[in-house]
Amino acid sequence: MDSAVHRPIELQSPEDFIYLIDNVRRAAADSINAAFPPVDNDVVDAQEDELRNRIEQLVNDVRTAPCPLLPALPFSGLSTNPARHRLYTVHTQNLHTRRPEPHHQRPPRRRPLPLPLLALGPPPPRQNQQQQAQEQPKVQIEYEPFDSRKRDRIEELVSQEEDLLRSIAQLKRRVPRATAARWAEAAGEGLAADEAALGAARARVEEEGEASGRKALEGMGELDRQDAVEGRFRDAVETLGRLKRDMPAAVAKMERARVAAGYVVGSTTGR
Repeated sequence: MDSAVHRPIELQSPEDFIYLIDNVRRAAADSINAAFPPVDNDVVDAQEDELRNRIEQLVNDVRTAPCPLLPALPFSGLSTNPARHRLYTVHTQNLHTRRPEPHHQRPPRRRPLPLPLLALGPPPPRQNQQQQAQEQPKVQIEYEPFDSRKRDRIEELVSQEEDLLRSIAQLKRRVPRATAARWAEAAGEGLAADEAALGAARARVEEEGEASGRKALEGMGELDRQDAVEGRFRDAVETLGRLKRDMPAAVAKMERARVAAGYVVGSTTGR
């Protein structure tokens, strides 16, 4: 494995590696079951089961091929002595020699359409364990010593984060109210400015109208029979005023006359 391309996997114990191998074995079994589902009829599908068994054997060979390379895998805090990996060797041998379950113990599945088979090449050649260990470079893991300054820096950053979160919470409570107040104030000022501009424009138009009207009247000369027209207009206004003043008395007189006329007519009819 090229260390410049792939990051090495550091395991804490051989059980972790056994766990990974179990996951690989389970994934391989699921893939085989998906491509060649088990069936119940042993007579008709004997040839298919033989092909499935052959593929399972090839997959197991490929899966157990990297076993000689196990001492080259770095375990965090553990030695790379091959004696420590005896448990894994026995475990993988048991998995490799385990026979497939009989068909009557497998759950029945629907037989899907035949899928194209992938060309499986021969398993990778096994190398000598000592030669592989010599070829692999020795990896020396060094741990950085504890730095109290970095710890203090982390505490300082955490406190800064808490202060910022507290400031954000306060801003969430205060900013909307202040923003609404500023908007209302700006809207009131805008309305007042609009009203003032409208009043100034109205006054300017009125002044211009009065000035233009005076200019129009000044340009006109004295009318013919101006005194007679003004006198008649004055007399008409006075007559209307007198009529308005004497109208209630005339209405009262007419009402009394109507009542008296009705009384007289009624008395005459009764005789």
